[in-house]
Amino acid sequence: MATAQLLHRISLFQSLEPAELEAVERVVVERRYEAGTVLFREGERCAGMFIIIAGRVKIFKISASGREMTIAVEAAPSTVAELPLFDGGNYPASVSAIEDITALYIDKRDFIRVCRQYPDVALKILAAVGRRMRHLILTIESMTFGSLRQRLARLLLETADASPSRETFPLTMTHQELASRLGTVREVVSRNLGRFQVEGLLRIESRRIRILDRAGLEREAETEF
Repeated sequence: MATAQLLHRISLFQSLEPAELEAVERVVVERRYEAGTVLFREGERCAGMFIIIAGRVKIFKISASGREMTIAVEAAPSTVAELPLFDGGNYPASVSAIEDITALYIDKRDFIRVCRQYPDVALKILAAVGRRMRHLILTIESMTFGSLRQRLARLLLETADASPSRETFPLTMTHQELASRLGTVREVVSRNLGRFQVEGLLRIESRRIRILDRAGLEREAETEF
């Protein structure tokens, strides 16, 4: 697939005009990373933005005590590190490859040159970044409020809703990755998934989850903020 076509699949660039998209296309560089590779770490100077075109990455933070918390898992096609391009700050979180990935990299200086040539590019991309920030705030609320059981139920429902079938979907994260996402430990996640199965809310077979009682799982996920 041509680079322009790949870029147009990314929500960040879908509103760009052909000439604007071509300007972005001219400055991207393809990079490949093996599973486990850290693309950048929290606090490092922002050098550029990554467009994930194959594979999955996780966005995470490390607490002062050394505990890792996964903020989000981004699957292709998606982007990471957009915000520091605009605010001039460092990377606010770390990103690593969950599996082998292919990415298009845009150097910060090249991006700024494109925005000066086509001023509307910055406005259009900022609008998309704003939508992502709203989604991130909802994600943080989901991770912070309610019991672990409620948060796990919400995460399963969100994953189901994002899949082609809203009732059956692959469990792409390990129990440890789920635990990092929810701010707990693997044993607690495994125990609660087991309870959901015993209660007839869902079934796990060959790393696929089938929701048996969506209404029941939705009741578990309800939380008053």
